[in-house]
Amino acid sequence: MSIKNWGVDHTWSLFLDRDGVINERIFGGYITTVDDFKFIPGVLNAIKKLTNCFHLTFVVTNQQGIAKGLMTERNLLEIHAYMCNQILQKGGRITKCYFAPNLKNADSDMRKPNPVMAELARMEYPEIDFKRCVMIGDTDSDILFGKNVGMKTVRIKTKEPISVNADITVSSLEEFANLLSHEI
Repeated sequence: MSIKNWGVDHTWSLFLDRDGVINERIFGGYITTVDDFKFIPGVLNAIKKLTNCFHLTFVVTNQQGIAKGLMTERNLLEIHAYMCNQILQKGGRITKCYFAPNLKNADSDMRKPNPVMAELARMEYPEIDFKRCVMIGDTDSDILFGKNVGMKTVRIKTKEPISVNADITVSSLEEFANLLSHEI
């Protein structure tokens, strides 16, 4: 499927997973401090390009390290403030970060693939039309999250096992930004 056929314009919204898409993921571990947070090469420039293509850009991230007691919500907010500030300094913009602090399979499970974070975003930003959104992630739960609300989906290739197909697969956020900027 060609991105050109999607019809992306400046009224669309972008949803990004964090670990493995924006920053280097720690397999089997957690980003618990700003010192642990390392941008993937090319991401800051990619988000700058994507900011020029999309009306709103959100980060949606599962962070069960909070429920496990490995970090606090304050730690996470500091990491997100750092991330957003670095992105802003390079000419990009994150509209808002949403996170699911609960353990997997909790009674009130906000975690992807459940659509709770997407619904929270739409409550705060009623102009969001999920049919005019792109979800970019590196795991099946990211892709299912997007599909569950009708978004276009983009998978970033990692060593994560794949059992759910995205609309397109790319090697990095930078590759997607370059493809999109040539299409629109």
